[in-house]
Amino acid sequence: MTTYLPTFDDNLLERLRGAVRGDIIEPDDPGYDEARKVYNAMHDKRPAIIVRAVDAGDVIATVDFAREQNLLLAVRGGSHSVPGHGTCDGGVVLDLGRMRGIRVDPEARTVRAEGGCTWADVNHATHAFGLATTGGVVSSTGIGGLTLGGGMGYLARRCGLSCDNLVSVDLVTADGRFLTCTEDHHPDLFWAVRGGGGNFGVVTSFAYRLHPVADILGGPTFYPLDGDVMRGYRRLIAESEENLGALLVVTLGPPLPFLPERWHGRPVCAVITCWTGSEAEDDRVRARLAEIGPIVGQHVGRIPYPVINTLFDALLPAGLYHYWKGHFSRGLPDPAIDAHLTYGATIPSLESATVIFPIDGACHRVGPEETAFVYRDSDFATALSPALTTRADCEATIDWTRDYSSALQPHSAEGGYVNFMDQDDQDRVRVNYRQNYDRLTELKQRYDPGNLFRLNHNIRP
Repeated sequence: MTTYLPTFDDNLLERLRGAVRGDIIEPDDPGYDEARKVYNAMHDKRPAIIVRAVDAGDVIATVDFAREQNLLLAVRGGSHSVPGHGTCDGGVVLDLGRMRGIRVDPEARTVRAEGGCTWADVNHATHAFGLATTGGVVSSTGIGGLTLGGGMGYLARRCGLSCDNLVSVDLVTADGRFLTCTEDHHPDLFWAVRGGGGNFGVVTSFAYRLHPVADILGGPTFYPLDGDVMRGYRRLIAESEENLGALLVVTLGPPLPFLPERWHGRPVCAVITCWTGSEAEDDRVRARLAEIGPIVGQHVGRIPYPVINTLFDALLPAGLYHYWKGHFSRGLPDPAIDAHLTYGATIPSLESATVIFPIDGACHRVGPEETAFVYRDSDFATALSPALTTRADCEATIDWTRDYSSALQPHSAEGGYVNFMDQDDQDRVRVNYRQNYDRLTELKQRYDPGNLFRLNHNIRP
């Protein structure tokens, strides 16, 4: 099917080219098909132009162009948006991927990173100083989308969410203004971008607070898919210090050398450990992992912190087909465990997983109205994340994912984490923000009354 592409007056495009230092790619250009690709292959869109920005000036010019021409505007950082918000048909894609400058201030323990950076970029730069902040669990994930939605990762129990560690952002608003937002300057916008997604502008750089984290005890421990194992994980999180970050994953046993062949392709539970405490306590952490249940495979040892964020990279390259759902919950109730056992027994592929993130500890020390991210009373965030190698296979799992999500809903909060939502979850936006939604809509009306930034889980003005 041919997508309608608007035609532009040559003078308009020339004016944009004169204002942009980066590349402007059109459908007839040789690199167009490669430039329009995004991480989730379910979204095969044909934008009218793609602007590869190199600085904030390029961002301002592109925002102005899209607004003045009344065009759809998709903002792309790492391009990992499962709903495909980093691309569009017939509009403008603002690609920040060339904006990857980073500066670490080791004395202040902060890092400023441009909006096109990935977590691999940030982790590499900060690790040189023995520092880190909470990031994602796939290193190619962009810092922008993850942070603007909240930002979960291995360090969340100890350090809080990614958005909790923000000290400032540089933001281009819908009217083309460039604002630096902190607790003291434009505090309303600073509040909104900490969980409110890309609704309020284009963040051209993020400044984060850093924490002393260098080498860790980390890696996966595999167990049978069993309710007692999941209850053991629940107990581990409830009883452990905040220095222990540990994700629970329900998946199929991968063909790894430390996992016996008879477990390859079979449903398993895995606990991915990230212990940032003393090395003297490593054996005690290993003993706790052994208490969860019978270990069928394990590869846990001392590694540099950035390595833990690469463990899923080879399994989840760009170009797979994804369809996701997400939930928050207080605790991990037994009926939810029953649902995980039922649907975990039919996980559709090696690349697919249910991932349960603990968000207690430091995440609970921020009030629900201190940032736009509101679910400070939840202990876990669950991502149902099937990934398949063909479109047909992914489409065939949609009903399975929806049924799984419905089975969890009675044991979950009403809303979910926006970064785990798919394109058919727009009706959940209000409950995703609970009491903060009305304040967000007021800010949206003030800063983006025309809803230029609407390719997101949209907060309508």
